Amino acid sequence: MSSSLEASSFITNLLPVLAQRGTTVKFLRKAQELHGLILTSTPTASKSPYAFNNILSMYVRCGSLSDARKVFDCMPQRNVVTYNALVSAHSSSPRLGVFCFQLLTRMQEERLTPNASTFTSLLKASSTIKNWILGCMIHAQCLKFNYLMNVHVQTSLLGMYSNCGDLVHANKVFSYMVQADSFAWDSLIFGHIGNGDIIECFQLFKTMLRTAVIPTHFTFSMLLNACSRLRDYRTGKLLHAQLILSGVCADLPLHNALLDMYCNCGDVITALDVFKKIDNPDSVSWNSMISGYAENRDGESAMRMFVQFAQRSLSPPDGYTFASIISATCAFQAEYYGKPLHAQVEKAGLGSNVYIVSTLLTLYFNNNEADSAQKIFSSVSEKDIVLWTDMIVGHCRIGDTDGSLRLFHGMFQNGLEIDKFTLSAILNTCAEGATLRQGEMVHCLVMKKGCGSEMSICGNLVDMYAKNGDLKSSKVVFSLTNKPDLKCWNAMLGGYGYHGQPEHAFGTFNEIINNGLEPDEVTFLSLLTSCSHCGLFIKAKHLWNCMKEKGIKPGPKHYSCMIALLSRAGLLEEAEEFIIEELPVGDYHHLKAWRILLSYCVRYGDLIVGIRASRHVLDLDATDSATNILVSNFYAAVGRWDGVREMRRKIKETVIEKDPGFSWLEGMKNKTCVFSSLDLSHPQSGIMEAMLHGLLETMTHSEVGEFDLTGQ
Repeated sequence: MSSSLEASSFITNLLPVLAQRGTTVKFLRKAQELHGLILTSTPTASKSPYAFNNILSMYVRCGSLSDARKVFDCMPQRNVVTYNALVSAHSSSPRLGVFCFQLLTRMQEERLTPNASTFTSLLKASSTIKNWILGCMIHAQCLKFNYLMNVHVQTSLLGMYSNCGDLVHANKVFSYMVQADSFAWDSLIFGHIGNGDIIECFQLFKTMLRTAVIPTHFTFSMLLNACSRLRDYRTGKLLHAQLILSGVCADLPLHNALLDMYCNCGDVITALDVFKKIDNPDSVSWNSMISGYAENRDGESAMRMFVQFAQRSLSPPDGYTFASIISATCAFQAEYYGKPLHAQVEKAGLGSNVYIVSTLLTLYFNNNEADSAQKIFSSVSEKDIVLWTDMIVGHCRIGDTDGSLRLFHGMFQNGLEIDKFTLSAILNTCAEGATLRQGEMVHCLVMKKGCGSEMSICGNLVDMYAKNGDLKSSKVVFSLTNKPDLKCWNAMLGGYGYHGQPEHAFGTFNEIINNGLEPDEVTFLSLLTSCSHCGLFIKAKHLWNCMKEKGIKPGPKHYSCMIALLSRAGLLEEAEEFIIEELPVGDYHHLKAWRILLSYCVRYGDLIVGIRASRHVLDLDATDSATNILVSNFYAAVGRWDGVREMRRKIKETVIEKDPGFSWLEGMKNKTCVFSSLDLSHPQSGIMEAMLHGLLETMTHSEVGEFDLTGQ
């Protein structure tokens, strides 16, 4: 009898120690064995609430909530500690958080009085499931039982209101706190970030520093993520400096937050420095660097980082990794990187991953391989709205307006709910394809779905009407937009550019600055396009320098626009110099740039620049049909008939056929007429040809009279 009591006492005293140490799933088996030993060997201990509470806590720490609930249900007697352990265990689960309030009801039925720990866990559960009403009810209970001055309860109340979006009550709770610690500050800052009040969260951070409260890792991570979302590079750099000054030793999540901020703000050089300081980067670290290079259009560096990841990381690339690296290589020909990566995706069993499929569609459409994109799209059994939208965007990118519209109608036939992203995509299709009537019908659908106030859609509507020649409707849509964002301003600016109104375009640019908005690459592209249409090459040069001063990295369209502008003004040598000095070495778009220059050499009959340009295009791609035909046209324009014969011989040897270019025109009764060059099949072709000759003559006289050779 004595030995049995001694064993019971020993196990009872040992339980708290084991409950603290058993914190992993690996310990679960031993915990179950110990539980069985207690039940069979120590009947006295097995009836003790103290022993049961420790066993329950042991299961909770091992992550086995089902075993913990079994222990709870079998207990002959429960106390507040028992309930607190189980409530706390379920408070962090969005799926099981409601169970905490069922436990509160049972607790009250057993006439047990909740304490501060109970309310802290219940408030955490309200925060997790974002149930403001339940949170308010627990707040009332805290008041009833006089726990409102408890620091832990106050912090939990603050977290609950912040997470539920009630910043008014969150600020009130915060103001009542005698001495707010870093956790309280973090809760309030997190609430403001979650509600999109980014400016206020930085003001709170400044106040936090003034009150001598030391920021935590979580504080810096939250604020860095906010800078990343806003692409606020300056504030992000200041935060990094404050992190170093505060002496906080950055852990892996904080390093990842720094990586994400620098990559999103375009500073991949500093991001790489941060990356090198991480001893054991995880997949998030690698993915941040790969996506950072992708967003900054540095596919080569992204590919090198991907290879290093595959060689050094213990974990294999996941869906996000493949999506990022495929996105990074979309600018290259699919044979080089895209198709081998696609093969790896299939080998890894990730071929049905929606994010990867989306980037693969972009890859193949960028390479004008619509058939390959269609095969991938058809292979997906459950196509969501994202993939349908990607297909619409892809067909629009390759100039297949009809294909985009068919897909849009197919979405309706398949019963898919159209969202704002799909509407934006189809409006862009109507803009690029010059299908005004279809655009007007989509506008009606926008109003019907109540998306008229969506800023992105407003921008697309302005753009659609402008590109369809209806600048008046563009102005109306823009004037009805409340506080237009940069995209909407850019669309209006671009509209003036399309319609040859540079004075209005530059006036809109000044309004963008006056409204406190920072111009982006799209703003400058619209201005450059406006200058290009009107021959304002001096202003275009000024804009180019201004763009570089602001740290905006030019894209392929910026380069093409400047080269076309200089070439159109007859400044062919300057355009050539621009390609050599400005365009990045090894850029995939060099071929397009030299083609533009060569086409204007054909127009102006410039033999010297044209010969150099033709050498470049032939060196870059001698088998391309468009390249060979363009070079042949150049030789013909400058009277080099030996060169013409050589190019025609090459064309015949390689059996190159130039794809015919098709145009379309929206006619009456929603009919679309499709025609090609020298197409005389239309019954009224004679009348149309006479009208075209008249228009051409009018335009020629207009250009001679109005073109400004000074570029001012």
